[in-house]
Amino acid sequence: MKLPQIVLLLLAIIVSNSCTRKTFSSKEELWGYLRNQDHGYVQSKNVNGYDFTLLYKPTDLLVDQELGNTFTKEDVEKLREKYKKYIYFTLSMSRDNKELLSATPKNRQEFGAMVNELAFGMGEKVHVFTSKKDTLTLLDYVYPRMYGMSKSTDMLFVYPRDKKYLQDDYLNITVEDLGTYTGEVKFKIPTKKIKNEPKLNF
Repeated sequence: MKLPQIVLLLLAIIVSNSCTRKTFSSKEELWGYLRNQDHGYVQSKNVNGYDFTLLYKPTDLLVDQELGNTFTKEDVEKLREKYKKYIYFTLSMSRDNKELLSATPKNRQEFGAMVNELAFGMGEKVHVFTSKKDTLTLLDYVYPRMYGMSKSTDMLFVYPRDKKYLQDDYLNITVEDLGTYTGEVKFKIPTKKIKNEPKLNF
């Protein structure tokens, strides 16, 4: 085989491997992979003393949450069909390892305002859009109150998985100021990571 042919073959193998969808035998292994920033599924920023972490949550983690102790392949595929229509992001926010309600409000009035913002107003604060400024519609978000028992405020955001939004190289995510004096916090998630998201071997 001639040298140029060998080089082309090696390049083809590298590209093929880089696009291969990774599969994990346990959710613990998958979470470990996702939380490694080198893999592109999580990003963290510290602004004005506040820690922000955005993580893309693959379909199979939602499937795993709903499966019981016993299940069939048909159960898995049915749930995959249910959840793969959407894109899921988790947003974690904290200060000094405390959730926002424990770290930010200075009085009862500010506490009440932040509770209302977190429970009902995050659709106006968190935005996802393409480089062409096409905005994804927020379908739902979940804010579990932890009453000071958690080290961070964690929220799940749900958006439509529309192929036209995944044609760009990145999805841009912005978080407006929540009374933390952090200004707008920005993240970028590569769409190839979403299209080739890792899976669980159920």
